[in-house]
Amino acid sequence: MDRINEIYQTLSKNKLRTILTAFGVFWGILMLIIMLGAGHGLENGVSRMFGGSAKNAVYIWAQQTSIAYKGLPRGRGFNFLIDDVKAIKDNVPELGVIAPAAQLGGYRGENNVNRGKFTGAFTVRGDFPDTRQVQTFKIKQGRFLNELDLKESRKVCVIAQRVEEVLFPKNENALEKYIQINGVYFKVIGCIKADNAGDDAQEKMQTIYMPFTTFQNAFNFGGKIGWFTLTAKDNIPASIVEDKIKSILKQRHSISPDDERAIGSWNSEKEFQKLMGLFRGIEMLVWIVGVGTLLAGVIGVSNIMLIIVKERTKEIGVRRAIGATPLNIMSQVVAESIVLTSIAGYVGLVVGVFLLEGINAAIQGQETGMFQNPGVDIEVAVKAMIILIISGALAGIIPAKKAVGISPVEALRNE
Repeated sequence: MDRINEIYQTLSKNKLRTILTAFGVFWGILMLIIMLGAGHGLENGVSRMFGGSAKNAVYIWAQQTSIAYKGLPRGRGFNFLIDDVKAIKDNVPELGVIAPAAQLGGYRGENNVNRGKFTGAFTVRGDFPDTRQVQTFKIKQGRFLNELDLKESRKVCVIAQRVEEVLFPKNENALEKYIQINGVYFKVIGCIKADNAGDDAQEKMQTIYMPFTTFQNAFNFGGKIGWFTLTAKDNIPASIVEDKIKSILKQRHSISPDDERAIGSWNSEKEFQKLMGLFRGIEMLVWIVGVGTLLAGVIGVSNIMLIIVKERTKEIGVRRAIGATPLNIMSQVVAESIVLTSIAGYVGLVVGVFLLEGINAAIQGQETGMFQNPGVDIEVAVKAMIILIISGALAGIIPAKKAVGISPVEALRNE
């Protein structure tokens, strides 16, 4: 209690100076927390945009050849076929899930869909049930496609939220109702909504899914496939599966092994890793800037402690004369420095967390795109406090050594 009381008396002797010194530390930790929270919010927003599909998903589609091969000309168009699926499954053991799909009207094609007097233009797709393991979404009501729908070529479909809003009056249940696509009727068995943000989510909201076999029969697609959606098994890079599948497809469709344009692909794992690497770099930069700002405040604390030591020169001399050890003097000065930085830093930490929570509450439920749930976790808070305590100790070491170096005789003469 004597030690605590002495620290209080020393720091409160000049309140304005103490407050201004503490503000430097307060501001440093506040900026560190705010920047870390903002970076975390940006990372969450981007992750949410990837949330609509598996992080290791690969999309593969047919384009045009760019190299003549086996007597076939360059610029040749081709289509993937349903038989390609079996060949891929038999020859790529690293494959996790493969979900062929086709779309009426081609990429980004929209078709008039009507129900009575209600009409809208939507994307119509033929899919396999495994699509749900690659592209995630929430089931509002009903169910998604299953294997029996596929096997029996049932004329059923699953509609997205926007389709439901346009074709069905408010509060009308869409399940078991029929919609018409190109003159063919399909029964609605489920309604879904996207669980991510961005362009991908907007596209999902306007999509109608039906069994792939039903799609082929209803719209005369034969055995053609628009694209493959696939994933690798756990702990296997998706790029390995991507390269193997491309090689198999090139052999099956008489494409030159050197033709890089004939088969298009998009690897979400590569893109996700690039973004995560970028965020790690941003986080490192934030720590560097934040800790640098914090150190500027700590240097201010150290300077003030030097002034305090100079003001207490006579007192330190008396204490040394009556038997105080150098360790006693150093520990007192270091303790004062730690208390000052810790209190200021803790206040800055609390204010920063409250500000982030306020921002989070303000944007809750709003479509903020690439910024979601800013905040810091307990691990970051603990790291910040450890840095504060260490910084406080370092700030007090130089003044403490200065205090120990004071000669008792010279200190007693000091006025």
